[in-house]
Amino acid sequence: MPEKERIGFIGLGIMGLPMAGNLLEAGYAVTVQNRSPGKAEKLAGEYGGATAVKTPKEVAENSDIIVTMLPDSPDVMAVMSGEDGVLAGLSGGALVVDMSTISPGVTKGLAEEVGGKGAGYLDAPVSGGDVGAKGGTLSIMVGGERSDFARARSIFEVMGGTVTHVGPVGAGQVVKAANQVVVALTIQAVSEALVLAERGGVSREVVLDVLGGGLAGNKVMEVKREKFLSGEYEAGFRAELHHKDLGIALAAGREFGVALPATAVVDQMLLAIKQKGLGGEDHSALIRIVEGLSGA
Repeated sequence: MPEKERIGFIGLGIMGLPMAGNLLEAGYAVTVQNRSPGKAEKLAGEYGGATAVKTPKEVAENSDIIVTMLPDSPDVMAVMSGEDGVLAGLSGGALVVDMSTISPGVTKGLAEEVGGKGAGYLDAPVSGGDVGAKGGTLSIMVGGERSDFARARSIFEVMGGTVTHVGPVGAGQVVKAANQVVVALTIQAVSEALVLAERGGVSREVVLDVLGGGLAGNKVMEVKREKFLSGEYEAGFRAELHHKDLGIALAAGREFGVALPATAVVDQMLLAIKQKGLGGEDHSALIRIVEGLSGA
């Protein structure tokens, strides 16, 4: 049986920490780097056995496959560039797998730079939130060469339940933008339905039970149920990041000539959450804005 490839993992946030942990539990040697060093210590404590280094360059020097899981395009560009960046430590034959949700245009530019070093590049954004990250059940949408996809498939299957090659480099980010449109609009729809029913004297619990059994049933009502019922919105996926993602979708719509009117409305609802200082809450906190507009 061939020896498992060495994995580098950069970005140990709400999603990245359990994703890297699942790789460790699967027996991979994982070298990690995070802007806040304490996260690497947490990873070692919770999952046991990760090698922490100080710079992205060191991650690249000690890894065959380098995974990045970061908030936005500037964050990915920052860890890739500079004298301490991934590109500075990258060797020919390595593979960079960006699992962040970023601009398709930035993705293509990074892929060219990585290719110039003789290495492969995949964009592999994910859906499923912290629940999917912890359970290893994420949906992973992958853009890039099929040979690179085949090489990384074994690690994708540790982190995800649905792993799909969707096309060339950049295609993963396009599919993720589409995914984020559906999720945001679904949260908005559920929020409006719950506030409407509650104002009419029907409890949220009853509404979720009834709607969940019919055509209106959806994953949002299942995964976010307890948040909607408790009114506590501890982040599984931050509202401010979903706002960023809809910005990517709207920019893609402009580039491709696609009208996204409902997406634009929910984008403004997420902006309102940020402006109220609640951007760090879960994206299901969209219901707070509906409540506020309704005088609740």
